[in-house]
Amino acid sequence: MQLDDTLIALADDTRRRILRRLASGEARVTEVAEPFDISLNSVSKHIRLLERAGRVRRRVAGRDHFLALEPGPFDELTQWMQETRQFWSSRLDRLEATLRADDAIEKARKTPPSPKKRSSK
Repeated sequence: MQLDDTLIALADDTRRRILRRLASGEARVTEVAEPFDISLNSVSKHIRLLERAGRVRRRVAGRDHFLALEPGPFDELTQWMQETRQFWSSRLDRLEATLRADDAIEKARKTPPSPKKRSSK
């Protein structure tokens, strides 16, 4: 479930941009929202989704809400990506070997046999 939440969180460009901003350090919600051409309410919805997914944590100090990137949950995503890459690399390597073997067999079938030399006695 955590992986699903991460993938959903990363599926939107606005959320990815929020995460990129937070990768450089903690920021107030208003600072995070500033570069977007959408309402603060809309940015807040994106932030809440990131919080539910465990990608962002919030710290409240008086009236200020500070956001920070929570890098730990990305480890699960990285591991999944590496395992998926290994799986498909292995499968594609086997497919390539099979296709090469099939090509070699087909080539051998099409190549006429070379004439045999007769020994003179």
